[in-house]
Amino acid sequence: MTTAELVYAGGTLVENEPRTLTLNRPGTGDPALRAWDAADELLLTEALSAASGLAELRVLIVDDQYGALSLGLSGWSPVIVTDSATLVSALDENASLNPSLNAPGQLHSWIFPPEGPFDLVVMRIPRQADYLGWLLRWLNGVMADSGVLLAGGMIKHLPARSVDVFAEAVNTEQVLPARKKARVIRCRKGSALLGDWPGIWKGYLLNGQSNCRVDALPAVFAREKLDIGTRLLMPRVAEVVISAEPGARVLDLACGNGVLGLTALAERQDLQVCFNDVSSQAVLSARHNVERAFPDAEVAFVHADGIEPGQGRFDLILLNPPFHEGGVIGDHIALRLFEQAARHLSPGGILLLVGNRHLGYHRSLHRHFSSVYQLDASPKFVVFRAGNR
Repeated sequence: MTTAELVYAGGTLVENEPRTLTLNRPGTGDPALRAWDAADELLLTEALSAASGLAELRVLIVDDQYGALSLGLSGWSPVIVTDSATLVSALDENASLNPSLNAPGQLHSWIFPPEGPFDLVVMRIPRQADYLGWLLRWLNGVMADSGVLLAGGMIKHLPARSVDVFAEAVNTEQVLPARKKARVIRCRKGSALLGDWPGIWKGYLLNGQSNCRVDALPAVFAREKLDIGTRLLMPRVAEVVISAEPGARVLDLACGNGVLGLTALAERQDLQVCFNDVSSQAVLSARHNVERAFPDAEVAFVHADGIEPGQGRFDLILLNPPFHEGGVIGDHIALRLFEQAARHLSPGGILLLVGNRHLGYHRSLHRHFSSVYQLDASPKFVVFRAGNR
């Protein structure tokens, strides 16, 4: 993990002196990767200014990354909603590094979202335009009539058409001057709601033996078409599950819309399949698809950053690991998932995964598995089978 200090402007409940947060970014040892960025700093400054002197303000924080916003505004006991399960452990850890602050408020995901009304909403702008449109419409349903939305992000990570997305959903009052390549937008609630928006679910028909519709919510990777890496892995999943024991435990790790687990169930509905993802919208999407295609299957759905310690061991783990986290690209997520997979495989169990060829996962896999075989390859992707003898 890496530690950095975030100094943000005053205007707090007590005083106008600048405050300092000590923040760790878990899951990486790269000192260049901080737990906050200039967008967090700018959002805190604007939020403290908007909330100054209003002790009874009801504050909502949306998609905080590692706790900078939640802890920086802790004086108002904010309600927090996040798509990513990484915030759970990051917030606990970073709260312990800042003991003088109030404990973080209620933490929600999209599986059990909070209820309004909220007077002030502080939101990190997501990279996906559809997810931004979803968030703004959802916020219109939970903001007070006089509520204020402060939405911020790094300019290079703002989604395409973001100006249009805001214009279609909310009333933009002010686009604040950019600072340190970050931008904050001040908005009031609009009339657009989720109920009449056609962009909630998008998907595709999964051809072949499963022959089912696969849909996903806006925050889910590759929700409109089958990812080409997953396409390369799917036939290998079908080959392996054919010979699995009845009742074998299968984990679709980083499941996304659940397509790999669906592939397993299409071959063998006597399997126990668990779907894990760091994204709550991915978990909801996988559940939606599985319950529609295989309503009688023995399945479970877990919103977690990897594999939960109490999940036990699995006979087969399926994985197409993410290689980006926000604006950071690398193998740090995959390496952590490999280590977890090795600990949670049953004796003789199998890990099937697909990865980008340039990331060289065969070297990383040998750190945790005694046997690693390449099963398939394309110009961009490689499929591996790994296990311990």
